[in-house]
Amino acid sequence: MAEARLTSPRTLKQQPSQVWLPQLLVLIYLFTALVAFVAYPILAVRWYSSPFIGALLQPGLLVKGAKPSQISIEWPAQAQGVASGDRLTGINGATVTSSRELTAKLKEFQPGDLVSLTLANANGKERSIEIKLTSFPLSDRFTFFYLPFFIGLILLASGVWFFLMRRNSPSGRAFSVFMASVAVGTAGLFDLYTTHAFSWLWYLAVAFCGAGMLAVATLFPRMYPWIARQPRLRYLPFIIAALLASFAFFSRNDAQLSRLGLNLLLGAATASVLAALVILARRSFRTGSPVEREQLHWLVLGGLLSFGLIIGWLMGVPFWSGNTFTPLLMVPMAIFPLVAGYTIQRHNRIQADFVVSRGVLYGLLAIIIALGYALLVTGLGIAAEGALRPSTPLISGIVIFALALALLPLRERMERLLDRTFFRGEQAFQERLKTFSGELTSAVELTQILAVLRRYVEETLQPQRLHIFVLDPFTDQYIAAKDTTGKRTSDLRFSQNSALVQALGSRKTPLYINAGESLPSALVPETPRITLLDAQVFVPLQGRQRLMGWIALGQRLSGEVFTTRDLSYLDSLSDQASLAIERAQVVSSMEKRMHEMNVLTRVAQGVNVTISLDDIFELIYAQTTQIIPADDFSLILNDPIRSELIPVFVVEQNDRVTGKENKPLEENRTLEYEVLRQRLPAVAENYNQEAQRRGLLTSTSDLHAWLCVPLNAGAETIGLLSLASCDPSILYTQDQLGLLQAIADQVAGAIVKARLLGEAERRTRQLTTLNEVTRKLTSTLDLEPLLGTILNNAVEILNCEAGSLFMVDEQTDDLVISVAVGAVASSLVGQRIPAGSGVVGKAVRSRQAVMVNDVQKSSDWYSEPDQKTGFITRALLVIPLMVKEKVIGVIEVINRHDGLPFTADDQELLSAFAAQAGVAIQNARLYTNTDQALTARVEELQVMQRIDRELNTSLDVSRAMRITLEWAMRQSGANAGLIVMVQEGSLQIMASQGYSNELETFAEGRMPSDQFQLDQVVESGSPRQLTVPRDGGLLKGARVQTVIPIRRETATTGLILLESVQADPYSEELVSFLLRLSDHASIAIANAQLYAAVQSANLAKSEFVSFVAHELKNPMTSIKGYTELLAVGAVGPINEAQTNFLSTIRSNIDRMNTLISDLNDVSKIEVGRMRLDFKAIKLADVVEEINRSTRKQIEEKSQNLKVDLPQDLPLLWADRVRLTQVLVNLVSNANKYTDKSGEILLGAERTANQWDAQGAAEVVHIWVKDNGIGISEEDQKKIFQKFFRSEDPKTREAPGTGLGLNITRALVEMQGGKIWFESEYRVGTTFHITVPVAEG
Repeated sequence: MAEARLTSPRTLKQQPSQVWLPQLLVLIYLFTALVAFVAYPILAVRWYSSPFIGALLQPGLLVKGAKPSQISIEWPAQAQGVASGDRLTGINGATVTSSRELTAKLKEFQPGDLVSLTLANANGKERSIEIKLTSFPLSDRFTFFYLPFFIGLILLASGVWFFLMRRNSPSGRAFSVFMASVAVGTAGLFDLYTTHAFSWLWYLAVAFCGAGMLAVATLFPRMYPWIARQPRLRYLPFIIAALLASFAFFSRNDAQLSRLGLNLLLGAATASVLAALVILARRSFRTGSPVEREQLHWLVLGGLLSFGLIIGWLMGVPFWSGNTFTPLLMVPMAIFPLVAGYTIQRHNRIQADFVVSRGVLYGLLAIIIALGYALLVTGLGIAAEGALRPSTPLISGIVIFALALALLPLRERMERLLDRTFFRGEQAFQERLKTFSGELTSAVELTQILAVLRRYVEETLQPQRLHIFVLDPFTDQYIAAKDTTGKRTSDLRFSQNSALVQALGSRKTPLYINAGESLPSALVPETPRITLLDAQVFVPLQGRQRLMGWIALGQRLSGEVFTTRDLSYLDSLSDQASLAIERAQVVSSMEKRMHEMNVLTRVAQGVNVTISLDDIFELIYAQTTQIIPADDFSLILNDPIRSELIPVFVVEQNDRVTGKENKPLEENRTLEYEVLRQRLPAVAENYNQEAQRRGLLTSTSDLHAWLCVPLNAGAETIGLLSLASCDPSILYTQDQLGLLQAIADQVAGAIVKARLLGEAERRTRQLTTLNEVTRKLTSTLDLEPLLGTILNNAVEILNCEAGSLFMVDEQTDDLVISVAVGAVASSLVGQRIPAGSGVVGKAVRSRQAVMVNDVQKSSDWYSEPDQKTGFITRALLVIPLMVKEKVIGVIEVINRHDGLPFTADDQELLSAFAAQAGVAIQNARLYTNTDQALTARVEELQVMQRIDRELNTSLDVSRAMRITLEWAMRQSGANAGLIVMVQEGSLQIMASQGYSNELETFAEGRMPSDQFQLDQVVESGSPRQLTVPRDGGLLKGARVQTVIPIRRETATTGLILLESVQADPYSEELVSFLLRLSDHASIAIANAQLYAAVQSANLAKSEFVSFVAHELKNPMTSIKGYTELLAVGAVGPINEAQTNFLSTIRSNIDRMNTLISDLNDVSKIEVGRMRLDFKAIKLADVVEEINRSTRKQIEEKSQNLKVDLPQDLPLLWADRVRLTQVLVNLVSNANKYTDKSGEILLGAERTANQWDAQGAAEVVHIWVKDNGIGISEEDQKKIFQKFFRSEDPKTREAPGTGLGLNITRALVEMQGGKIWFESEYRVGTTFHITVPVAEG
């Protein structure tokens, strides 16, 4: 988890100029110093090979007032009176201006040669002296080079060490620069006096000595606030020092300026070092921290001891002309690295008092030895007067060894003196430490060890507050130990990532936090918790490999501050206590490991004997929570097909939560998916904080500690095992992580084994079921039961909750739920899913199986059925039913009962089943479609027959068009429609239905031919369906217009326009039906038009006939009257011949009258002028009248007219005159076509109207039967036609007009009756008529 880091330095990207630039500059400076130290010995050896002129020369060839280490001996030049400040200008008359020219010139001579030196004093006056060249003495080599170089090397090593250890700290870099500067200033003296190769570096180093010491004083142990606010002020001393060094270097060739520059440089360095020591001393008195106070105290003391001699000499130069410099003044500088090492690197496990005291001791001894050596050698030289050569190495070694032996008693006495001075009271602490060690040896339990430690700390130091924090191996947290009352001293817990833990884990000495001062930057994140602890001193309990805990002490009850001795005592206690604590925890850890091994053993045994996955999960949960505390336990399996994690066993707060099982985790940007992707275990202190740190989604649950390991089965991760705690005080450890991983490995193997077994059993059941179902599918051709059988078995095979079987609507391509199985199956059957919608639509489009194991994440899922029914769909497997590369339907199974996702094996199995099912469905459909097609064709023929019948019942064009439009709208379901006839330039509306006032815009019912692009249909003669924008048609809200042409032969004579508010166009079958309807309508309309034309001609003919009959009737009446007068002798007697003529005239006149009367009736019927006077009449009265009218005719042929009328005949509803005319006509025909002595029967009965369903319910059935000549079969078809006369010779013997039966049928039908006949050729004929019964 994200905790504060131990340190919080600013990165390079944040402050490159404040971190990396100073480090780079210091590194360059150290590297330059290292190069110089490598070059110094080489240059010295080369210089030793040249003769020595008897004086050391500074840059600018100025004579340096240095003297040989043996006081009784002088160098040759000094013996000749060469003084400090003289300048060498030539040798043997040759001018020299630099050390390089001097060295080159001296190579021409050998030691012992005499040479002349030209010198110029400070006033510029030159003089020459003659000297004998020698070699540089060995003793002086030790004094002027070896000893300073060795001291400088120690100082330089210290500077490099400081840089490597504390390069990120400004104070560490300042110490590094100071040490390197002192090193170069010490070791570079010989080069300054001889070759001058690195003289520029020496000037710079001397200047940086003061600047570096000032930087140390202002930055250590902590930076002054004003410098922290203005960090650039740190560089000001170095800038000034660089300027002084530059002035001294560039003025080296001028005697006066050179002396001035060097004096300024040395004075500034001396003043800076003194000022720095004063600042450090002042800070040591003002700091509240005993650690800082002790550090600053020893740093000041070490500085005075190390630099006191050289500073004293430098300060005495202006006041003592005989004060000659010697490198021996730099010997005490070797003390400073020891003191500074402890001061700066105080985290090292070094006792400050011991280091400093021993450093002071050996420093003083070194000074005494050096001074003693110098005094002894000098004294011996004086006494021996040259007999004892100090330059002899053997003599030097003997002298030093003798001095060391002589000073041994002095060393011991000084050591005892220092111990009494610095270690007062140490003996008491040592005694308590011995007692503490003895008690720890007998303590075994951790509580006993902590009790002993607490007692010794409280009795010795008496703090106001005391906390002992110890590592809890079970939670990997540091918790406070209990006090003497049995209560924990603090409820705070610290994790391994805590900034305080990291800070204490990286140090071996106590950490002192001064009250009132800000915490170190590394501990700033722990400020609230440190404040709650109210502690000033933190003593780490360091184990061999990790921090075992720490002791936290508040202020002392006495109010005194903790001394270095107190801290040392605590440090010693912590050393012994940490080992005892670690020993006790090792024993506890072993016991814990034994318990864990027992759990692992039980888990291994359990998973090997248990087959049920649920039992395995229960076992894992029970055993795991015994060794790892957890509030939440989740076993999650990976679905590689859906790339989802599905919890299969969830426990929260010791209760199993089945509602969260078998439901995929909603998002894939969670820590669980991260573990799955990396296949590595993960542990977090806080789930949500870790998720935020990684940029992942957080949890809604209040989870803190979290542990998750992958279930790895070989190279495949089959799931995860996750534990979590809601207790913020619990943290999971790496050991617990490893333990959980071991359990997870056992679980993974058990799951794989159980899966394989379960899969084998399931596949066996599925294949058995598949074989049985295949046999069932081939045993039936009934489609509906077959579909139910297919779906039920598909759901059963895959053990699913629900399923649906969709069939493709071939007209709309919609998917229709034909069969459904499940909780809401009844509400789904018949529902439609638009073509291409949903997962089933995708399966139809792709002609492939579609598996969706999380419908919520699928953009193809059609969720409307779930929204309507409340059913929850989680996973779908959709298989298309295909026959000959054509999708005829879809099988959809939903949600496996076991909650697992569908697999590729499920898909393969259901696909095999679907292939068999598709063939079975196609066979059943072919059978059903054949039967349905036959039935549909019969129904259509019946409909068309009915339409034809209705069309043929009337030859009126308007009625034919209305009938056509009614049937078109009835069959299509259109909301409105009309029929137009094509006329020149326009379309004439002939019939309309469903419109209100939309057609009023067309004057006289004429519609422009280009309206709705109807002219295109007229031209093409093909039907058209067009989706129009809303309110874009005639009917308001119409969405689809369908135009069907009415064609006659090759021409379009009219159009049927249908409009629907539904957006779905008509199917091809419906359009085909409408086309056939239009064909029938076209014939009917053509017939009606022809009939109208015939009617028009008949009307004209009838009017003509009526006119002719009217005009002929009067003359014929006159003729008949005059003929009657002549026949009765009104104008005189007539003879027989005349009588025969008059009888013929009278017979023809009667026939003409009959013809005229028939023609007149026909014309009235045809033009609709026949008026009927309906009344309730008695049939007996009509029959009586018939007897009178036909008696003469019947008697003439000796025929017998028999009448058979029931007494209870009801009244008839008819026109008496016309009914009499009908019966007279039938009886007259029977008379004419029956031989003499023949029989004629006229009968009647009351009966239900079985001959005309549209007529009256009850009628009187009347028949006229004869035994005459009968009617041939050919003539029977034409018997009611006008002017029809049979070609039968016997028929031709009787006169007739051929209009009688035609008029009779018309009169019967006009009175609501029916007429028909039965005839057998040469046997007889019977005519039947019906007359409605009068109601009431």
